[in-house]
Amino acid sequence: MFALAHETADISYNKLAEACGLKAERVGKLARGDGAVTTLAAIEPIADGLRIPGRHLGLAARPWENRTSASPARMEHHDGDDRMKRRNLLRGALATGLTGAGTAALTAARQDLDSALADHPTADLSYWESTAERYGYGYNGKAPADVLSGLVLDFDDMKPLFTASQTITSRTRLCHVAAQMAGMTAIVLHDLGDHREAHAWFHTARRAADESGDTGLHAWALAREAMVPLNFGAPAAAADLAEQSRHLAGGRPSAAAALACAVAARAYAAHGNRDAALAAVTEAEHLVDRLTPQQATDTWFGYPEQKHHVHLSQALTLLGETERAYATQSRALELSRSPSLMTRALISIDRATCLAHDGESEEAARVAAQAYGELPPAYRTGLTRTRALTLYRSIQTSPDTGQLRDVLAESAA
Repeated sequence: MFALAHETADISYNKLAEACGLKAERVGKLARGDGAVTTLAAIEPIADGLRIPGRHLGLAARPWENRTSASPARMEHHDGDDRMKRRNLLRGALATGLTGAGTAALTAARQDLDSALADHPTADLSYWESTAERYGYGYNGKAPADVLSGLVLDFDDMKPLFTASQTITSRTRLCHVAAQMAGMTAIVLHDLGDHREAHAWFHTARRAADESGDTGLHAWALAREAMVPLNFGAPAAAADLAEQSRHLAGGRPSAAAALACAVAARAYAAHGNRDAALAAVTEAEHLVDRLTPQQATDTWFGYPEQKHHVHLSQALTLLGETERAYATQSRALELSRSPSLMTRALISIDRATCLAHDGESEEAARVAAQAYGELPPAYRTGLTRTRALTLYRSIQTSPDTGQLRDVLAESAA
C-alpha cells in the first residue's frame, strides 16, 4: 500500500510517514520491499494512517470506522485526496490482481455498497443509467481485468450517491442501476475464475434488484449466478439457482426466463439428468422464438440468438448430442460479433469436446490447443482455462495430445 500510494497516487513518503507515525526513510524501505511490519504496535497506526478497516488486517474495527468509511484502496491524508488520486490508487490496487490489495478493494467496494443500500440517495440518474448501459455491451475487446477495474472505480464514485434523501421513484431507479453494475462485476469475476467474489457480488446484485422491485432483473441475477457453480464443478447447486430464477421469472417470455432455462439445461446435463436437460432445452427454444427485439438485444442483460446457441452448445456437448451440438456451435460462431475472444474460444473448446466424444482425440486436442493458445494471456484464466483443462484430463491418455498439454503448461508458467 505504501508503494501504491507513492507511485500511483503521487503521495510523498514524508506524508505517508506523518500519517502513520513512522520515519520517511522507514516508509521508503517498506515500499521497496526492504523489511517487514510484524508487530501489532506498528500495524495499528499504519491501519489508521492509511484508513485500512480493521477487518482486513485481523483487527477489531478501528475507532474512526464509526465516523467515516474508507476502503483499503482509498487513503485519506491530512491534505485530502482529490477524486483522481482516489481512482488512481484504487486502479493500482486492482492492477495487482485478485489477491492482496486487489481483493481487499473489491470486497470493500461491495461492502460499501451493501451498507449504502440502507440509506437514501441523490444522484444524476440519467448518467448512471447510461453508464450501466455502456457496460452492458460486454468486453468489446477489453481484457476482463480492465473491465473489472472500470466497474469498481465507478462503484467508488457511485457510493456517495446513496447518502442523501430522495424520492421513492429515484431510489428505485438507482437501486436498479446498482443491481445491474453489481451483476456485471460478478460476471467478470466469474470469467476470471474468482467464484467466491462472484457469488458475493451476485448476492449484492440480487439485494439491489429486490429493492428496485424489478423481478425480471432479480431473476436475471439468479440465472447468471447459477453459472458460477455450473462452471466450477457444482451442477446441483447451479440447477437449484436456475430453478429459483425460472420460478421468479414466471411463464411469460423474457430474457431472464430464457436464460434460466438454458442454464438449467446445462446444469441438468452436467449432473446427468438427461430428461430434465432436454426438457429445459425445449422450453428455452420455445421462449427464444417469442422474445421481443428488446429482450433479444446483444447485451449482458438480453438474450440474443447468439447467446442462446452458446448455451445450447454447452448443454448438447455435455449430453453427447454431438450432431446437434456441431450445428449450434457453427451458428454461434457465425453470430459472435468481433471481438468476442472468450466466447469464440469457449465454443471451439466445446467443439473439441464433441470431437473427443466421437473418438477423434487428436483433432480435439488440436482444435482446443489452437483456440486456447491464440487467446491473449489476459483471457487464458478462469473459465477458459477450466474448460480446456477439463477436456485435456479426459483425453490425456490418448496419443498426440501434447500440443494441448504444452499450451496449458505455458499459460500456467
